Amino acid sequence: MLEYIILTYLKRNIPDDYRKEDKLESGLLYTNIIGETLEMYLPVTDKEFRVFCDQRHLKGIKRSEFKKILINRLLPQLPQGAVIQIEMIDLAQNTNIQIADWIGGALAWFLENKRFGNEYYQILKNNLLGEGEELFKDYWENKYKNPNRND
Repeated sequence: MLEYIILTYLKRNIPDDYRKEDKLESGLLYTNIIGETLEMYLPVTDKEFRVFCDQRHLKGIKRSEFKKILINRLLPQLPQGAVIQIEMIDLAQNTNIQIADWIGGALAWFLENKRFGNEYYQILKNNLLGEGEELFKDYWENKYKNPNRND
């Protein structure tokens, strides 16, 4: 089965856990977004699990660390003896990944009310297969509703 997953998130929704001294730890954020997205497809019975990701988003995290985090996160949810393959692909060299990146960017512009966002959405809306999922949607609301939380 081959699927392309396009994720967008609103910059204002990013949890504090991914910020250090007012800088976004985008490599860690990307790693966790990929992990959460892949977990939506688990558990599976396949003995081979392949992941292809854009390598350019790994700012501040080594590829080996990225792969190790994902493998440790996914392996318990796969059948015994399963093999996980994680490949980092330069989107400039892979047309399919590049198209997915463009679509994700266009949706982000729409959701963030940027210039031309509505126009991009009008082009895309009849080609979207589902509603999608906004990551970290309720993060800030839940953070301040639950005073016992240790953030």
